[in-house]
Amino acid sequence: MHIDLTGRMAVVTGSTAGIGLAIAQGLAAAGAHVVITGRTQARVDEALANVRAAVAGSTLTGLAADLGTLAGAQRLIATIPDADILINNLGIFEPKAFFDIPDEDWLRFFEVNVLSGVRLSRHYAQGMARRGWGRIQFVSSESGLQIPAEMVHYGMSKTAQLAVSRGLAESLAGTGVTVNAILPGPTRSEGVGDFFGKIAAEQGVSQEQVERDFIQTHRPSSLIKRLATVEEVANLAVYLASEQASATTGAAMRVDGGVVRSIA
Repeated sequence: MHIDLTGRMAVVTGSTAGIGLAIAQGLAAAGAHVVITGRTQARVDEALANVRAAVAGSTLTGLAADLGTLAGAQRLIATIPDADILINNLGIFEPKAFFDIPDEDWLRFFEVNVLSGVRLSRHYAQGMARRGWGRIQFVSSESGLQIPAEMVHYGMSKTAQLAVSRGLAESLAGTGVTVNAILPGPTRSEGVGDFFGKIAAEQGVSQEQVERDFIQTHRPSSLIKRLATVEEVANLAVYLASEQASATTGAAMRVDGGVVRSIA
């Protein structure tokens, strides 16, 4: 299968590192013009340099804005008024016991992880529908199906993304615009790596040992028995953005290493 996205404009939120950066690189390699976004210009510039080094001749635009806010979303829309592909990857996570999560954290997780995608999808989907082609994705998580006790607020936001994704797909029925969610499992992203690295330093063990212990203790149903790579997750996102995925919409596509114990 050859995926060709030449001529397509793709916006990837939260794409200066981790899964978002890997998706941006994958889309660029397929020929798309990719808009890389992050909160600071320095991080955006670094990501642009990384993708250009990895994908010769890539066509890229960088934008520094906090897309977890209304002002940030408005800035992106004003700069990039139309897109063919929207990857709502922006997200935050934080392990915290349920009884220690204040109202402010619940609201912050909902605004960053859910409303950021709602705002951008509400704008870009209308243009996609008028043109008769588009791809929207929400990067959710297996935690949206199996709520982790150690971060219920995060799981809540990921479940909400699944509801928004399916509802938007229903709203766009017959337009040529597909909307899907992807559900990564534990993935060795920058944020996760930093988190495990801190634990490893505190415990005086290797990060690899911390990762193995996490899978064994917290995600024992994993069938691959390891963290996924960001590239493994990005491969699914690039496929769903392609012409070849035109019959896949309204779906929650798992790339979770088999963590979710379900045949559906």
